[in-house]
Amino acid sequence: MKHLIEISRIVNKRKVRKIEIFDDHSLRHKNSKFNEFYEALQAEEFKTDRDAAQQLYGCSPSDPKYRQLKSRFRKRLLNTLFFLDVNIPSASNYDRAYYSCNKDWTLVKTLVWYDAPHTAAQLARQLLTTALKFQFADLIVNCSRILRAHAAESGDERSFEEYGGHIRQYGQILDAEIRSEELYQRVILNYNQPPGKYQELNKKMQSYCETLVSLSEQFDSPVIFYNMYLVWVYRFEIQQDFDAMLEVCEQAEKYITQNPVFEQESKLITFQTKKMSAYLHLLNYRDGRINAEKCLNNFPEGTEAWYTFMEYYFLLAMHTENYINAIAIFNRAAGHSKFKKLDQLVQEKWHIFEGYVNYIIESEGKTNKVLQMQPQKGFRASRVINQPALYPKGQRMFSVLLIILQALFLLERGTISAVPERIDRLKKYANRQLRKEEYHRPVQFIRLLQQLNKAGFQLEELSNTEKYHSALRERPFFYRGLSYELEPIPYEKLWSRILSYFK
Repeated sequence: MKHLIEISRIVNKRKVRKIEIFDDHSLRHKNSKFNEFYEALQAEEFKTDRDAAQQLYGCSPSDPKYRQLKSRFRKRLLNTLFFLDVNIPSASNYDRAYYSCNKDWTLVKTLVWYDAPHTAAQLARQLLTTALKFQFADLIVNCSRILRAHAAESGDERSFEEYGGHIRQYGQILDAEIRSEELYQRVILNYNQPPGKYQELNKKMQSYCETLVSLSEQFDSPVIFYNMYLVWVYRFEIQQDFDAMLEVCEQAEKYITQNPVFEQESKLITFQTKKMSAYLHLLNYRDGRINAEKCLNNFPEGTEAWYTFMEYYFLLAMHTENYINAIAIFNRAAGHSKFKKLDQLVQEKWHIFEGYVNYIIESEGKTNKVLQMQPQKGFRASRVINQPALYPKGQRMFSVLLIILQALFLLERGTISAVPERIDRLKKYANRQLRKEEYHRPVQFIRLLQQLNKAGFQLEELSNTEKYHSALRERPFFYRGLSYELEPIPYEKLWSRILSYFK
């Protein structure tokens, strides 16, 4: 009872008139500006403050009415975070426990702040039990500090020493975890740079990996183990040793299987997606498909992670010429109910895929009856051929891929006279907008097209192509999810396809 008395005393003095959150009850009031704002955000109707202010009040974003609503709306959204339902089937026990423990830790600190030490200690003991089970080193240290202080006040020497032991033991583990996080973050910091600039990072990666192995041998911490496996995966990916990358991913999956209490959904998804990336680069369709069929049963459909996985699966099918399966993957992804809620960049990428899928249907369907029966509803090649390549600066690779696609459709339809204009546009991109270090492969492909154009599309007149073809082979396809590395069909295969139109 004394704990209830402590809590009620705090609530009675400090309570607010109303807890403003978004729940089922509050969302029933359809005439509320809060609800109008909330539903419009959910429907992705607003991209800017100007959009929201205009629709809600017919005013500018600087108007006090809108600014006050936005401020109160933000506060209500943040309040709602304390009442999220984490007991959903897709969340792992580890993820649910970490969220719940951190929420309880906030309560412990609140109770301490408002001088309710007995209740704070009781909740901290419960929290510590869970934290020890899942080895949440940060929470173990924090709770033990509260409990050691309470033991000192109570004159409980045995408990004082017990919690002091936790602090010493898990304080070292926490330091090691922080060190492992730093090494992982240093890799991520430099991961997206062009492969040609990986030399310095490669030198450091050996040291990072050795340090992480040493930390994993000293401390039995899931945080350290996950960071160790991730850094090794990225190391082999950067070195383009995809067999070794696969092996590490499998070791990581084995660790998760053997330690189910530490299973983190996000980490498992990362390793499974990296496996798909390895299969793509190895052109191992058989094992990639087996991996996909196993993983997709566990992936939360329609999420960003699911679409990333499906992207690698789609590219694997396309690059290995398993076109029927590529079409099925595309239809499943693009036809999902959550597709239109995706980030615009992701949607545009899949629209590019749609064009290449339909090119394959048109070009290969003449000799493949199964492909012939796969027409895509609503797709018109004529619309693609005439579509202006007006993507923003950060999506210029989509412009390049669209113009290449237009040239492919024109060649397929025998309209060769319109192809030089597309090649000239590609030439302008290569000369003015595509940095050679990042866009090495598309630039070499464009140079090949230029040579074909110079030869008047006469193969016997074609010359000076070997250096560009060699440059393509010297830097093979390498995709990390970056738009400038995207190749729905590898450039080597595209070049062979284009030459076949003139034989």
